[in-house]
Amino acid sequence: MTFVQSVVKGGLYIMNEKFKTYRGYPLVRNGNQLYYGYMSDPYVIWIQILAVKDIDGNKMTSKVRVIQMDTNEPDPMKAFVKRTDRECGLYEALDIAKVWLDKALNN
Repeated sequence: MTFVQSVVKGGLYIMNEKFKTYRGYPLVRNGNQLYYGYMSDPYVIWIQILAVKDIDGNKMTSKVRVIQMDTNEPDPMKAFVKRTDRECGLYEALDIAKVWLDKALNN
């Protein structure tokens, strides 16, 4: 993981804090929710941790919901482009998110 810091490019203000990144995109966690991608891009991914299980005293993610969102849509209910619920860990969810973001941003 690396860190990304805000800059001003062409008069556009881009993030004012350092964020961790995963495979080239910012990753921000708030409780059981993660946001993956630049909010200034047309799409971001919202990952919800739905269930965790205890493995050797450590809590591990066991079920997630991955949602691709349109950042230009003012109505949050219409912003959902696609979603999936998976019984998988966080790394698999992040891999799904990476593929979805790459495909969406390259079209």
